[in-house]
Amino acid sequence: IASERGVTRDGVMAEVVSFAREIVPSFNPYIYFNLGYRVARRFLRYFYHVRVGWVHDAALKELPPKTSVVFFINHRSNLDYLLVTYLASRRAALSYGAGEWARVWPFRAVLRLAGAYILRRNLDDPVYRVVLRRYVQMATAAGVPHAIFSEGALSRNGMVNAPKLGLLSYVCRDFDPAGDTDIIFVPVGTNFDRVVEQRTLIANADTDYRGRGAGFVLWSTFVFVCRQIWHKLTRQRQGFGMAVANFGEPLSLRDWSKRNSVSLASLEQDQLFAAVGALGNELHNRIVDTIPVLPVPLLAMVLLTADEPMTRDELQRETLKELENLRGKGAHPGILEGGEESAILDGIELMRRLGLITINGHDKVEPHADERVLLQYHANSMVQLSASLGPDS
Repeated sequence: IASERGVTRDGVMAEVVSFAREIVPSFNPYIYFNLGYRVARRFLRYFYHVRVGWVHDAALKELPPKTSVVFFINHRSNLDYLLVTYLASRRAALSYGAGEWARVWPFRAVLRLAGAYILRRNLDDPVYRVVLRRYVQMATAAGVPHAIFSEGALSRNGMVNAPKLGLLSYVCRDFDPAGDTDIIFVPVGTNFDRVVEQRTLIANADTDYRGRGAGFVLWSTFVFVCRQIWHKLTRQRQGFGMAVANFGEPLSLRDWSKRNSVSLASLEQDQLFAAVGALGNELHNRIVDTIPVLPVPLLAMVLLTADEPMTRDELQRETLKELENLRGKGAHPGILEGGEESAILDGIELMRRLGLITINGHDKVEPHADERVLLQYHANSMVQLSASLGPDS
């Protein structure tokens, strides 16, 4: 690299040191397990009914020695950071790769203390890529639990989109199935009745928190906080519904390598990316099958596929039928058993309050004419889940 750039080796090493200081987190156990946990719990519970919907029997059990754990998560909202940290923090301290928005003060300092490393996804610098890759490899080898957002960016269509392979390839690059250490991937599916960023995400193709600059991030945060303070002062706060994470069936990289007769450490670059692509697709499918079924996404799917408006009672009955259909196909609802009827009614009320539906004088419920795109955004998570689980039962 030094010869290609026409600089000295010391010059390149100065870049390495600079990038390393930027990337490597300054983890503080007190911040993560005490302050961070309490802040995440209080913040999430202020807005949502938060719970773990389902955990595969082996997902969060004690793992054998010399095992590195990687949580592979869909990226529904920036609150995924808080949700999964809060729900898993009693078991592990997770190290996240946070995007460009997290480079803004004060988010950067706080996230680094909580174990996050800041990513520059748009920086095509070979020195930066080498330093980032080496950090991820060293952290994995040291057994630091990782959390990787499979899509790399927030989903703007409500689906779990195709996985990005960069960080996944770094984790797997030097893995030897005959070695002493195994890597266990835990697929995690998250879902929300209301996604905080939902209107920003569906506005247009280039409206997102990535690449919009510090001003956009700080202003968006300021507006959101001010709005919530106003609602609190005027006693208008009524919550955002449910926020749920499901922890799916773990995947052993050693077992996967043996099943596919491949040793990732011995592959050339093109072969490695092909193998990592196959691994990413399998993990992606497991995430899709793990997505929690929640009232608002389910109601949105039922409303958008209905031939005609329904009364609240009819909508509730049809939604409960679809819930049982998904449960029969193997889905994992975030709705507590025995509380389905009240949860669906709460979902209808939340959608009415948010202006997603209209209810006329005859108690007929219809999608609001201006909100069909947002309703489709919510419904897509259920449509994708239903298609992945197979034909209707």
